[in-house]
Amino acid sequence: MLEEKAGQPLRVERTFEGYRLLTLQQKRQLGLQGSALNRPLLAWIREVLLYGNDEQPWVGAQSIFPLSSLKGKARRLQQLKGTPIGYVLFKRRRTVPNQRFVRQTSEGWQRQTRYDWYGRLLLISETFLPAFLSSDT
Repeated sequence: MLEEKAGQPLRVERTFEGYRLLTLQQKRQLGLQGSALNRPLLAWIREVLLYGNDEQPWVGAQSIFPLSSLKGKARRLQQLKGTPIGYVLFKRRRTVPNQRFVRQTSEGWQRQTRYDWYGRLLLISETFLPAFLSSDT
């Protein structure tokens, strides 16, 4: 959808990539329950800005990969560099969201989606910024 609107491939600017402890809210969004909510959980976090066909970012995105999910094919998710995550998630197989939330934030509309990719859970939050909402293309 974004590339169609831009008329060109998206440009990815990584703003953070590394390990962080998950917040209680993030653990809940990943579907953790019970005592797992009280334990520290380390995840690989990737934060990016996505640019369409202008100089202002269209989307601010955060991908959360719990370390327990970074096994097998999913290990490549730590090596995305400038590749949009959608290129990997939807390349050969339809990755089905198993939970999605949409809400209005101070920055714009946000879509949070929990995916099951080859049996590995991951959480992606995308905030559609004013430049995307006001672009004429």
